[in-house]
Amino acid sequence: MALKLRNASRTSVAKRAAGRILLSSMTAVAVTLTPVLTSIAQAVTLNGAGATFPQPLFQRWFAQWGRESNNRVNYQGIGSGGGVNQVIAGTVDFGASDRAMTDAEIQRVPRGVLLVPAAGGGVVLAYNIPGVNSLRLPRAVYSDIFSGRITRWNDQRIAAANSGVNLPNQPIRTVVRADSSGTSFIFSNNLAAVNPYFRGRVGASQSPRWIQGTIRGQGNPGVAANVRRTPYSIGYVEYAFARQNNLPVALLQNKAGQYPTPGLDTFENGLDGVQMPANFRVFVSDPDGNGSYPIVGYTWMLVYRRYPDAAKANAVKALIRWAMNDGQRIAPQLQYVPLPTSVRPRVIQAADGISAGN
Repeated sequence: MALKLRNASRTSVAKRAAGRILLSSMTAVAVTLTPVLTSIAQAVTLNGAGATFPQPLFQRWFAQWGRESNNRVNYQGIGSGGGVNQVIAGTVDFGASDRAMTDAEIQRVPRGVLLVPAAGGGVVLAYNIPGVNSLRLPRAVYSDIFSGRITRWNDQRIAAANSGVNLPNQPIRTVVRADSSGTSFIFSNNLAAVNPYFRGRVGASQSPRWIQGTIRGQGNPGVAANVRRTPYSIGYVEYAFARQNNLPVALLQNKAGQYPTPGLDTFENGLDGVQMPANFRVFVSDPDGNGSYPIVGYTWMLVYRRYPDAAKANAVKALIRWAMNDGQRIAPQLQYVPLPTSVRPRVIQAADGISAGN
């Protein structure tokens, strides 16, 4: 009987010990999971809209940052004009534009706006001329094509720059943007600087006064798609969209009289002399220098200086910090020009001033 009592006592002690071990283990697991649960609870979704020029880059950025931060970014490429309008209306968490906002536009945003340069790039002329695999266009020629003064592919001025190329006796079909576009601004800004007739007839803006008969596409993807399916056409797109659609691109004459091949090096040459002011607003119309691609520009994220939600304010700051570090290393992979290393800490410092509150 005494032996049974001793065994029962030992069993009771063992059970109590096991219970303490189990409780301790559960507490340890709970402590271990707390950061994970907190991270999940604080995950933020940011909604953005605007330029299609940086869309291939943004797709990579936002997907990778989302995986690393447990946050999410929804971005719609609706054109720079749409991005600016949505920032003014306050319907997005950030916008994007390839044309820096004006003072008048910024004054319409009660929460204030910070222009965050994301990267640089080039606008190319993609074409679809059956049987023609190389094409050179002098400065006065490509600007006159889009001002309506050169209308056929076998025009004497095009032929003179393309000896040995069998240019067809076909009308030129120009493809332009249907939406208010920063890519249009970069493109028309160059043509206006090169050609006084274009400057007066069409003008430099997000929505130039294009000649009648142009084919119009929504965003860079729409222009590229229209060039691909329209024989004897030519249209302006950010370089990545020409590559994605396997479209040949014309060699354009630069200010130095050269015909540089479009690509990361020549885009970088075109932006090399650009100095970023304190507000990060720059306009590039006609770059100097040998090896400079002639039609280049920057693209910006448009973020608020104040967010009602502290979590979103912190997420935007974290995204900008990531974009200035890891994001800049990704840019060259997609043929975008990374920001100068001297500019990146200035951008981060400016973004650190983003606050929460109404």
